[in-house]
Parts: sequence; C-alpha cells; structure tokens
Amino acid sequence: MFTGIIEEKGTVKKMTRVSEQSVEMTIGSEKVVEDIHVGDSISVNGICLTVTKFSEIDFQVDVMPETIKSTSLSELNEGAGVNLERSMPANGRFGGHFVSGHVDGTGKITRKEAAENAVYYDIEVPEDLTDFFIVKGSVAVDGVSLTVFDVMPNAFTISLIPHTVSETILGDKKQGDKVNIECDMLAKHVYNMVQNQSIDQKDGINQAFLRD
Repeated sequence: MFTGIIEEKGTVKKMTRVSEQSVEMTIGSEKVVEDIHVGDSISVNGICLTVTKFSEIDFQVDVMPETIKSTSLSELNEGAGVNLERSMPANGRFGGHFVSGHVDGTGKITRKEAAENAVYYDIEVPEDLTDFFIVKGSVAVDGVSLTVFDVMPNAFTISLIPHTVSETILGDKKQGDKVNIECDMLAKHVYNMVQNQSIDQKDGINQAFLRD
C-alpha cells in the first residue's frame, strides 16, 4: 500500500530484456535505498514492483509481460527519471490517498498550461475508466496522489503546485506524453458494488434496496 507522496526521483540506470516482453530494471536511488530489503514493494511511476537485489546506490526489479503491456514502462530508456515511493509503514503519516500500485491503464497528456503558480494538465484516458473520476476526487498519475479539478468526456484535469513540479517527474512531462493512471480505490469498490447490486435487484435501486 502506498500514499502517492513521492519520496524521490530515481534514475533508470539499466534495462535488461530477459525475454521479448519481460525486463529487469536497475534504478539509481539515494533515499529509497537507505531502508530497503529484498522482497520490498517499491512504487516506480505508480507501479508496485518487488526488489530483487540492491546496493547502496541502486536496486533491481523484475517487470513481467503484463506490466509491460498495460503501463508506460516500455517507453522508458536508460537515464530516464522515475517517481519512487516505498510502501507505507503501519506507523507512517497518510498524506495522500489509498494507492495500491496496480495501474488501471495509461493516459495521454493533451494540454499543459501554466497559470500563476500552478500547472494544469488535461489527461485523456480510456472510456472504461471515466466512471471513476469526480471533481475533487483523487487519482494517482505516475504514482503521484493528485486531486481531480475537472472531468470531461474521456479526460480529466489536474493541477500541480510548484513542489510537485520540481520533486516529481510530472514537471518534465509534455503534451503527448503517456502517464500511468490508477483510479481511486474506494471509487472502484463502490462502483463494483453498485453494479453488482443493480444486476441482482430486479427493480434496480429502490427504497426497499436502500433500506436493506
């Protein structure tokens, strides 16, 4: 479990293709490696990956075919920056929102516009994800916990403060770039429950259903 509060920007030092669709990544880090163990979960651009090896300056993770297909990791090159967050300790502060590290899909930045001290991004997403966005709701973009400022057909808007621009890789993103999207976990659970209940109830949602 993660919070979407990025701890540092790491650097892809090496990408080794184990097979056609699987990769071993070596990621340079300063802060995350201070307290890391084999088997730990690390969020890399919002993707939960497992540490297989580590040193004082970097760590390694395996990326399986499904992750390559459903995220933006396949577009990374050596030298690319990545957002890093260790899994949340039980006694830690919860500064963002519930983030599982299981990416729902990828989005494309269609607008980037600075306004005063904020930077606005419009992000186009697949149609099957649009039901999970509400104004002032939460979303994780490349692992960063953000607030939804506007919702449009097949797109949503986020706003970045200067700290987020400088301390995450989102500040370097430009129009046309791909980003990993994880919709709000609570929204997905509620949507699934309502959908299943609606199917089970012959008359849909009515007073009797709500009372029960």
